Amino acid sequence: MARVNTCLRWMFVIFNVLFAIIGGLIIMSTLMVQFSTYFDGDENLLGQTRSYLLLYVVGAVIMVVSIVGAHGACKESTGCMIAFLVCMVTGTLLMLRAGIFVAVLHPEVEGTLNNSFAKFVPLDTAPDSIKERMDYMQSQLHCCGLFSYTDWKDDIPSSCECSSVEEGLCQTVNYRDVFMERKSVYSQSCLPIIIHYALVFFDILTGIIFTLAGLALLGTILSSIIIHQIRHPRAHTVVLKVPTVFTTSSPKYQQLQTPPPNYC
Repeated sequence: MARVNTCLRWMFVIFNVLFAIIGGLIIMSTLMVQFSTYFDGDENLLGQTRSYLLLYVVGAVIMVVSIVGAHGACKESTGCMIAFLVCMVTGTLLMLRAGIFVAVLHPEVEGTLNNSFAKFVPLDTAPDSIKERMDYMQSQLHCCGLFSYTDWKDDIPSSCECSSVEEGLCQTVNYRDVFMERKSVYSQSCLPIIIHYALVFFDILTGIIFTLAGLALLGTILSSIIIHQIRHPRAHTVVLKVPTVFTTSSPKYQQLQTPPPNYC
């Protein structure tokens, strides 16, 4: 006889299937991003290899824990369910800690990026790898320089050139003072755009972390209930049957109808 409520079991199995899909999506997304950066030649940018490895591990752990949880619920295995419960409690605590850390770090992002990118100025003397990335960024984001076009001094690259007729997008500047050359470049600097995307990324990351923490907490609650039902199964229900046909019983006292004997 099943000891776990059928609806609860299937709810828990569906939860684990969705959780496994999330783990698979993390692995697939990481793989796609890694391939895209590899073909762009940025496979070693900012130690991305370790970040990719961490995401692979997280996705794989989520999938394995989901399989263990679904198996434990279907087979009503106390060991699998306890292992799942421990993983969920640990995951909830880790996600909450990471979410709080990211939320606290959020106001410091702008200042940190300003200080980090200020080391590359002036850009005309920066390493070739930085120049190549700046060229790509400027052509894609339609911006020029990190803080302004003057970051390039007298060596403004062609990726800064602006040919749009939209008002406010371009500006005409003088450079190479000896020859008094003029060039139309993007008026928007790149660093504010980078900071904007970084803040959006941190907002999305915070939402994902707290969502995973909520799912882990839900898994903790469901697994705790299932473990309780496995360890303390419900007793068999005693059904009392009441007869539907009532018979009239003989009266307690019955009048004697036999006539007295004749003595004469």
